Amino acid sequence: MKLKHYILVCITLTLSLSVFAQQGKQKRADTLFNKFSFVKAAKVYRELIQKNYNKDYATRRLADCYAYLRDPKNAARYYKSVVKQDNVPVEYYYSYAQALRGIKKYEESNIWLKRYKDSGGVVNANDFSKDINFITSVFGAKKQYFLDRVRFNSKYSDFGAFEHNGKVYFASARDEGVSIKRVYGWNEQPFLDIYVTDVKSRRNVNHTGKLKGDVNSIYHDGPVTITKNGKHMYFSSNNFQKDIEKKDSKGMTNMKIYRATYRDSTWTDVEDLSINSDNYSTQHAALNKDDSKLYFASDRPGGFGGSDIYVVDINPDGSLGEPKNLGGIINTESAEGFPFINQEDVLFFSSDGHTGLGLLDVFATIKGENDDFVDVVNLGIPINSNKDDFSFTMNPNGITGYFASNRKGGRGDDDIYAYHREPTLHVEGVVNDAINMNPIAGAKITLFDDKGNEIAYMETDENGFYQINIDRNQDYKIVASQEKYIDDYRNFTSKNIQTELVTIDANMLLNPVQDVIKLAELNTIYFDFNRHNIREDAALELDKIVNLMQNDYPEMVIRIESHTDSRGSLTYNDKLSIDRANATYEYLISKGIHPDRITAHEGFGERRLTNGCQDGENCEEEEHQLNRRTQFIVVKME
Repeated sequence: MKLKHYILVCITLTLSLSVFAQQGKQKRADTLFNKFSFVKAAKVYRELIQKNYNKDYATRRLADCYAYLRDPKNAARYYKSVVKQDNVPVEYYYSYAQALRGIKKYEESNIWLKRYKDSGGVVNANDFSKDINFITSVFGAKKQYFLDRVRFNSKYSDFGAFEHNGKVYFASARDEGVSIKRVYGWNEQPFLDIYVTDVKSRRNVNHTGKLKGDVNSIYHDGPVTITKNGKHMYFSSNNFQKDIEKKDSKGMTNMKIYRATYRDSTWTDVEDLSINSDNYSTQHAALNKDDSKLYFASDRPGGFGGSDIYVVDINPDGSLGEPKNLGGIINTESAEGFPFINQEDVLFFSSDGHTGLGLLDVFATIKGENDDFVDVVNLGIPINSNKDDFSFTMNPNGITGYFASNRKGGRGDDDIYAYHREPTLHVEGVVNDAINMNPIAGAKITLFDDKGNEIAYMETDENGFYQINIDRNQDYKIVASQEKYIDDYRNFTSKNIQTELVTIDANMLLNPVQDVIKLAELNTIYFDFNRHNIREDAALELDKIVNLMQNDYPEMVIRIESHTDSRGSLTYNDKLSIDRANATYEYLISKGIHPDRITAHEGFGERRLTNGCQDGENCEEEEHQLNRRTQFIVVKME
């Protein structure tokens, strides 16, 4: 009995020690997780799963580690087990949906997003299920961007390429060629530094390519932007200056934006900016085209969630105004960052909260008439992929630029990609009346290819304007038509057009069809109630017609049609309209128009009302006025 008791005590002690050991291991894993050392934390959580200790919890944490490491393949693998757990928090349905999207399982992703919503989960107003045809439309869209080779990527993280005066500045975790390497616990890579190389360089960039001066520190530095005059650089960096690292209440060293000055061929005089704080991050600086505004990303309080994009005025003395959040059209409850402003004042940014192909995608913004943001547009492939796509920049030429991605096929972790852009070509123009040059609204515009096939159709707006997207390297015919006019057309080509050209002009003039078309509404004249005398305003319009017939169209032949409103008897209105036609005719003759050029001057009484103001209807005087008129019909143009 003593032996059995001894053995039982030993077993119990062994089990207790084992449990105690696993508890210690979980505590260590959680500590690493909370310190954002996700690579090391993931290793310990895997060990806990193998030991079957608190397996459900460890699996959730392991999946989260891979999500933070931007590894959707492994994240989806473990989230698949997590969502099968009893009483799992519904937020994991959303995390699983995001991870599935990162491995291009879009249909399955939408299933889990719906389950998340049905379970009471709240999704961004711009979540990726809002347009079920989004994936099809993006992959089916005609490409505007084409990838070019970049030779200076490393096996580590490289991003934030910014071109200025023949050089490319970028952030990189490469730290090769040095004896002591400091690594970042989040992903076990060296800390970022800012590097620079010539645009046309064909060699890789080693540690000797680090930016000289006071910008790089022992922690994260980059990316950068530089003022147009090359005198100032704005760059992201950890909250570490003068060898002092500052942390927030959670033990985090946040990011700040600093400004350096180019002096004596080096970047120096690093300034801490007023928009920074020890308690939240401020990073990803971007300047507008005249360097008067600074755009940036921040997780400061008062935002929509995650990190938001802000803008602040740069005063002439270099001081900064009050930051302004760019609002809910751009910012979501998720992460927005890496803003960039091109020469046309278009804002580009990255987000995982808007409708996208995977994790972070690059978006462009659309502004309304009041210069406010009204929508965002996904740039599609090949800029975006099912992985992280970010740090989009465009060179001043509007054609070339860079972005970064951790997509499959790169050299390392995040890689820099160059692109060139072939903007969509437009044919556009204005359709006018050939007689008076007034715009023709509602004219039908039909585009044909070189084989006569109709390939596009639209109507002109109230200003007679139209615009149609066209392909490059094609021959076209465009026709303008309107039922009361003779068609006009233009032949044109988009072959051998320079990339920078995006618009082909094709204005057209339509001549009225004989014996049908009225002169423009401008030339209609009106009469007072129960009167047929020519009013002063009518005389001005008649003088314009005289000018057209004597100077612009000396062969034009017209006829006159006069009308009344519905008030009064039918017989009386017939006579009144004839009096109005006679008065109009006599005025034109008195001004020198030969009688042979007016084939008829007739009255139609109340038989041709322009609106619904017939007998018995209660109409305002302004509505009756529209019926008391004389119109002019073109019988012959030349």
